[in-house]
Amino acid sequence: MAMGLINANPIIHEKKERRIRPAPETTDENAAEPIDQLEIFDHIRDIKDPEHPYSLEQLNVVTENSIELNDESNHVRVTFTPTVEHCSMATIIGLCIRVKLVRSLPPRYKVDIRVAPGSHATEAAVNKQLNDKERVAAALENPNLLDMVEECLSPTFD
Repeated sequence: MAMGLINANPIIHEKKERRIRPAPETTDENAAEPIDQLEIFDHIRDIKDPEHPYSLEQLNVVTENSIELNDESNHVRVTFTPTVEHCSMATIIGLCIRVKLVRSLPPRYKVDIRVAPGSHATEAAVNKQLNDKERVAAALENPNLLDMVEECLSPTFD
């Protein structure tokens, strides 16, 4: 927990029940398996907030509706909403979402991460940082940032 919390009293939302997806219809190991919005959400819903002991789903930072997916063009866009307009952790949250999806999805997918329009004071700067490959690579070379990302991505057992 960070000292001097930016949002000391966040609103906690109830977790949605996980839905079970049917098994793939094909047994061809080389076939491109279709991915849906729910699968993307399942990958990112349990990412821990860097400031609070809650998931991004519980804080309503990400929702199923915040995910756009075009499986034909292999493009995923996640739009997240920080809990406060001046959230200093917005870039870290976006970085965590990006890392989780890059690690979880087939490499054919292009991943875009965005702050919801009007939800952050420095929205344009955060969006630029999160979608610039060199900036993301440089951030992940920083051991302190990488530790923070890994902590947010580590599984919880609740």
